[in-house]
Amino acid sequence: MPKYYAELDSVLRALADPTRRAVVERLAKSPAVVSELAEPFEMALPSLMQHLRVLEDAGLVTSEKHGRVRTVSLRPGALDVLHLWLGEQRTPAEHQADRLGIHLTLTHPKDI
Repeated sequence: MPKYYAELDSVLRALADPTRRAVVERLAKSPAVVSELAEPFEMALPSLMQHLRVLEDAGLVTSEKHGRVRTVSLRPGALDVLHLWLGEQRTPAEHQADRLGIHLTLTHPKDI
């Protein structure tokens, strides 16, 4: 079993919840303060903080507190483990099809 499986399991568990996925999608655009992240959800702020804690424990987000304002950011490279695992799941036939596509593109370029 590859060494990164524990990290992968943690990321997949964190992303299993639709609220947490929505938060990650929002943070992919830019960092946000907690109150801004809470706006689209019908939940109490402590409940959202629990979701953020799960994301932070999984290594997906980081947060900084300046005074009374907590800013949350998507951690750079946080989803790399997921990308790595998905890449490993591609079948040899998919790889072969990719190589064929590249070959056809190089040998039969489209007329411009």
